[in-house]
Amino acid sequence: MAKNNPVISPKTRLEASRKGFFSFIGDAFNELKRVTWPTKEETFRLSVMVVVVSVSVGIFLGLVDLLFTEVFDVILGRN
Repeated sequence: MAKNNPVISPKTRLEASRKGFFSFIGDAFNELKRVTWPTKEETFRLSVMVVVVSVSVGIFLGLVDLLFTEVFDVILGRN
């Protein structure tokens, strides 16, 4: 026996996809309302921490690169 599958018209699919899209946007905004946002002080402190760590890692990697450059120059006899 064949299954009884309803045929969905393209217009109905478009309406359903629009409803789904707007439902998704509404749900996203509702979730954003429930988020616990950081205070200005926390945001500033964490931003400073990110900058300090980024600069520190950049300096460290620059020094490691300089060290490897010197080591390879000595090994290859360029110095």
